[in-house]
Parts: sequence; structure tokens; C-alpha cells
Amino acid sequence: MYASRRRLALTAAVLGAGLALAMGTVQAQEDTYPAKAVRIVVPYPVGGFNDTLGRLVAAKLAPKYKQPVIVENKPGGGTVIGTQSVAMSAPDGYTLLVVQFPFASNPSLYKLPYDTEKAFTPVVLAGRSPMMLVTHAGSPLHTLKDVLAAAKARPGGLNYGSSGPGSSNHLAMALFESMSGTRMTQVPYKGSTPMLTDLAGAQVDLAVDLLPNALPFLKSGKVRALAVASAARSPLMPELPTAAEAGLPGYEVESWHGFVVPAGTPPAIVDKLNRDLNEVLAMPDIKEAFAQQGVVPDGGTPEDFRRFIATQVALWKKVVRDGHITVE
Repeated sequence: MYASRRRLALTAAVLGAGLALAMGTVQAQEDTYPAKAVRIVVPYPVGGFNDTLGRLVAAKLAPKYKQPVIVENKPGGGTVIGTQSVAMSAPDGYTLLVVQFPFASNPSLYKLPYDTEKAFTPVVLAGRSPMMLVTHAGSPLHTLKDVLAAAKARPGGLNYGSSGPGSSNHLAMALFESMSGTRMTQVPYKGSTPMLTDLAGAQVDLAVDLLPNALPFLKSGKVRALAVASAARSPLMPELPTAAEAGLPGYEVESWHGFVVPAGTPPAIVDKLNRDLNEVLAMPDIKEAFAQQGVVPDGGTPEDFRRFIATQVALWKKVVRDGHITVE
């Protein structure tokens, strides 16, 4: 009996020591991080909000960390090149990846060299930008209900611009067609700017695109917004009705931006990055910089962002499957 109690006491002591060591290691990781330069990989070219996001965050974190925070642009392959480079990086918290809409849609469109779900740990959802249904200034379509009526009267008769097969605005319109029971004709372009330029010139009927992309065309008066695809009106354009208010309940599509790190990054470091990034997102000058680009800051926990990504992956998987969408 005595020997048994002694063995139990010894076991408890060993377990306690192990737990204390583990907790000490976690605390040490957080206390010493970062001990060298931190890299933020942006899988897009210089310019645009994803690049701006990386640079805004780098400028705030560098003085806080007393270490260089370097933004590295790695565009190409529909964000796959930069994303793969981070998937292959050491899981030590020194490499972050800026992610956007394609992070959730690419798994359904491409055979990827990494497993999106298993290769990354979400850190924080940084912000969201509403998508909106727009037409040209001379269009006879003045409301979303006008669009629905015209599309149902002439299946395939209305056309819409996109940034190419599988792009966010293509998928957004495919979801629109699916939810409204309509069919329209896609006119693909090599990017949002040439697509909106042709829309402004009445070469296409409609488009769904991001507020930051459409804003210059809206200000020129050559493009009109019909509805915003979000649950609530955008504070950036409060006069614009939501899709639900305009006649298509449940139609919600937005671009979003966030940060992930390679899977296996110590939880203490993920939590520290999350706290620090939430702090940055709450800064008044960051909110103002976001607003100028048509983006509303977000935030939250890593688990919040994990659930959000999972929801987005499931949504676009269904849209791609149901619409028989390919990127060829």
C-alpha cells in the first residue's frame, strides 16, 4: 500500500514538473518572440489593398517588436506561388501570409500543392470589403428588381463582366444566378480595371465587384451601384440598399483579408500575433486608411477566423460544383 502511494506521488510529481516545464516553455516562447526579423508574404503585386494591408501592419509592428518587419510580394499562379512558399516555411511565427477571397475558393478550382486546411493556422480576420452589383450610367436597369425581371425574361440575354473564370466577381455572379434562378452570359476580362472600363462604356450590362475597385468609376458618374451584397448597408455608402432590401434575400458576398501562419506555429506565438494585430486594427489611423480603400476593419480570435474560412470554403465549393465552373 505504501509503495503504491509512493509511486502515485512520484507520478504526480513528474507530471507536475512536466506541466510546469511545458508552461515555462510556452511563456518563454512568447517572452522572447520575436528575436529576429518577421516576414509578411503578400501573394499579390505591389499596389492594391492586400499589399497596403501588409505594409500598414509592418509599419505598426516593427517599432513594437523592435525588429524589422519585412513585406515580401510573391504574386503569381492565382496567389498559389506566394501561398505555397509560406506553407513550406518554418512554423516559428516569423512568416505570415496575407490571405483573401482566393484562399477559400482556390481549393475548389485548382489542384493545389498544399492542403489549405492543414497547412495553415489562422491568426486574424483583418477586414472585409462589400461587393456590389453595378451597371453603366445609361442602363435601363435602375434597381436589382429590374435586373431580375430582365434576366428572367431573356435567359442569357444580359451579360456581365468578370475578372476571368474563377475570379471573385465571377463566383459572386454565379452565386447570384443560382440564388435568383436566372442565367446570364459571362464576359471575362484580364482584371477588374479593364472590365469596369468596358462597363463604364456600356460594353457589358452588369458586374459584381468590390467597392474599392468600383469607387473611381462611381465617382466619375459612368457607373451606377444597384445594391450592396452584405447583410447590412455599408457605412462607406449608407444610401445604397442591401441585396435583401433590393429584392434578393440572403445574397451576401464580400471580399475579406486576413493573416495566417504555417501550421504547427506554437499557440503562444499565434495568440501573441492575434492580440497584436487586433490592437493594430483598432488604431484610428488604421481605420481611416482602411476606409479610404473601402474596407471595414474586423478582428476577433484565431478560432473565429478558422470558422469563417471553413464557411467560405464550403460556400465556394458548392458554387463551383453546382455551376460546373472551371478555370480553363
